[in-house]
Amino acid sequence: MNELSKKAWLKLGVLAVVMGLLLFLGAGTVQYWQAWVYLAIFFGFSIFTTGYLIKKDPGLLERRLRGGPTAEKQKTQKIIMLLAVIGFAALLVVPALDARFQWSNVPTSLVILGDAFTLLGFYITFLVYKENSFAASTIQVSSDQKVISTGLYAIVRHPMYAGGLIYLLGMPLALGSYWAFPVFIALLPVLIWRLLNEEQFLAKNLPGYTEYCKKVGCRLIPKVF
Repeated sequence: MNELSKKAWLKLGVLAVVMGLLLFLGAGTVQYWQAWVYLAIFFGFSIFTTGYLIKKDPGLLERRLRGGPTAEKQKTQKIIMLLAVIGFAALLVVPALDARFQWSNVPTSLVILGDAFTLLGFYITFLVYKENSFAASTIQVSSDQKVISTGLYAIVRHPMYAGGLIYLLGMPLALGSYWAFPVFIALLPVLIWRLLNEEQFLAKNLPGYTEYCKKVGCRLIPKVF
């Protein structure tokens, strides 16, 4: 196992511990079946994707591992990513507290729907990885980077954010909490701020991106935005 693989699996393992602690300590019990199902989906797909990238696109995996507020070069993006991390943590903690205090009574059918949204969001992200080897976690432009306009990029300019939007939308239901929806709504401006700032950066630094934006008019949702 090379250093990149070790780093990837270690980071995934740390994330599993942190997410598990937030969910089960917040809930005050491990008898929180919605969380177990959600974590199985999250890390099942994450393990599959990590294994795929190790074999097929280690360069993309390396770019994906350099993420988070401290990895960003622009001050604006550091702030955006810090807010995103806080928001994601809140999307775990609020449902956990909801489970502890029984604020919501989400039927199993809606939990399953939330899990389906989670899977769909992950699948869209995986398709983006297959299509775009430059889909880094930070906003940057590599010397050999080119504009991608095929696959999902022919439909919306930011398919990864579209997948993330679907994934985040599914989290409250998947974790059995109506009270987590306000957190999701609060995250929407952060997501939009991120993609608008990214577009400004790419328009200045990636040749052909402005022309691509004229060709593909929608950023996130086809025929809507």
